[in-house]
Amino acid sequence: MVFAPMQLQAKTDPMLKTKKKRRNVIFILTDDHRYDYMGFTGKVPWLETPNMDKLASEGAYFSNAFVTTSLCSPSRASILTGQFSHNHTIVDNQAPDPGNLTYFPQYLQKAGYQTGFFGKWHMGDHGDEPQPGFSHWESFPGQGVYYNPTLNINGERVAYKDSTYITDLLTDHALEWLDNRDKKKPFFLYLSHKAVHAAFKPARRHKGRYKGKQIALPSTYDQTKTGKYRDLKWPQWVADQRVSWHGVDYMYHENRDIHEMVVDYCETLLGVDESIGSVMEWLKQEGLDESTLVIYMGDNGFSWGEHGLIDKRHFYEESVKVPLLVRCPDIFEGGVKPKAMVQNIDIGPTVLAEAGVQKPEHMPGVSFIPILSGEKESSRKEVFYEYFWEYDFPMTPTVFGMRTDKYKYMKFQGIWDRNELYDLENDPDEMYNLIADPDKQEIVKEMSTAIYDWLEATDGMQIPLKRTIKYRYGDYKHPNEY
Repeated sequence: MVFAPMQLQAKTDPMLKTKKKRRNVIFILTDDHRYDYMGFTGKVPWLETPNMDKLASEGAYFSNAFVTTSLCSPSRASILTGQFSHNHTIVDNQAPDPGNLTYFPQYLQKAGYQTGFFGKWHMGDHGDEPQPGFSHWESFPGQGVYYNPTLNINGERVAYKDSTYITDLLTDHALEWLDNRDKKKPFFLYLSHKAVHAAFKPARRHKGRYKGKQIALPSTYDQTKTGKYRDLKWPQWVADQRVSWHGVDYMYHENRDIHEMVVDYCETLLGVDESIGSVMEWLKQEGLDESTLVIYMGDNGFSWGEHGLIDKRHFYEESVKVPLLVRCPDIFEGGVKPKAMVQNIDIGPTVLAEAGVQKPEHMPGVSFIPILSGEKESSRKEVFYEYFWEYDFPMTPTVFGMRTDKYKYMKFQGIWDRNELYDLENDPDEMYNLIADPDKQEIVKEMSTAIYDWLEATDGMQIPLKRTIKYRYGDYKHPNEY
């Protein structure tokens, strides 16, 4: 196995325009939405997401979409910069913006686009102030709140009351901005929802919709409780998390039933689905539904009991995979389900390509539109992953990982524990760790070498420490506020 960095290319001018028409683009981002929690996947039989289902049937559903880091701020920074976490250095939810980053909407502005941002920014320790690349700005500090939010609208803070629900508010404001746009210019809308981040709070109209419903617990749910994880050769740190903030026996330091929490999560997701429906209806009324590129994505996945874990950060499938729905009838026919592996670093290059703007050399990703239009197959044979240990959540170690269509390999840094190797074809639930299998040692060596090759080729061999301030244990803000 030889790592050939498809990302490296000759130096290019990002403002070098192509002959493509400047297409309108809407990018909708959600928080903590895992890849298979949508009605059409059948994962949760009672979950109804008619607008996501329609987006998939009329467009495309990438079943192998991944983030480079399964955590809010690093993933959002990777989307906006098109870079890996070790490059943009926003490695966790507190690491500050280094001040030298360029966001892909800045290139759109230079190309004549009107750009609007609505919702959660949450890039390191940044507040709610307007950011480069957006001609219209509406945001809030950190994670924000579900009810009665205060928005920073182009530098002026406006408080909303009377049980104003954040998902509805952001959607209404985004559509109002589109109504008042300059119709002579192309537009890029970035609608960034708070939902479905914990603590989950659905819109009042959705509360109780799924009361009493339950999910089928995953096959690996009980392994750390029974001790069978030792026979399966899982790392000790995974078992230790079971009774922790990210474990099923002490979820978010509460003793709630997992089924009740999943119900809250799914009911909160209903507001997002309605938001998508509102956006698509607006496009139809304006006669733009055929030509506008619509992309829906999650910033990271979410575990619901797999390996005895909840939440994200780890490199298991449900944590690193995200929903990615794409629709544009002008480009491709609907109903396609590409198996190609794509990543969040591909969003910027994709949007820039459809705007007729050449991507800059510092973006290692590629546009996924040629895969959908049938122009060519994906050249990506693997995806790489990184997560850096956090002071506030010390249960998960630093991890570097690699995934192919066949295998997944995880290397842990700064912890005395075993690494992991899974045969995804024969063990999609990642139950049997083959790291010590004599027949797999050459694969382990090749994938480990490939990870180091990737890090060296992308200037990632040094952990990017950031200057942050930590208070005494118990004195800092509740982690849900980050």
